Amino acid sequence: MTGTTGIDPSVPPSGPGCVECDAVGGWWFHLRRCAQCGHIGCCDSSPAQHASAHYKATGHPVVCSYEPGEAWFWSYETSEMYEAGPDLTPPTSHPADQPSPGPAGRVPQDWARTLR
Repeated sequence: MTGTTGIDPSVPPSGPGCVECDAVGGWWFHLRRCAQCGHIGCCDSSPAQHASAHYKATGHPVVCSYEPGEAWFWSYETSEMYEAGPDLTPPTSHPADQPSPGPAGRVPQDWARTLR
């Protein structure tokens, strides 16, 4: 993943959860981190798909997983997955005690029926 634009390793993540879901009391399946600005958004399997919406609104092309133990990157521009990428400013995932789906207390009991 060399020479990829849209990555700024010095920018920290925006927080431990999806910015937009947290603002409205929503929930997510998994989280993604914008590699350019650090925005944390929910994945495309989540009800609101805020990570993709962030790309569409900003043009920031690369996200990485924000799940513990995952290091892959995804380019929205090319629809390519990369097994690894540059080291980003920590933290590299949401807190390990935060469940997926999450956050605790906001996930509906029938959450699996809403996955995309």
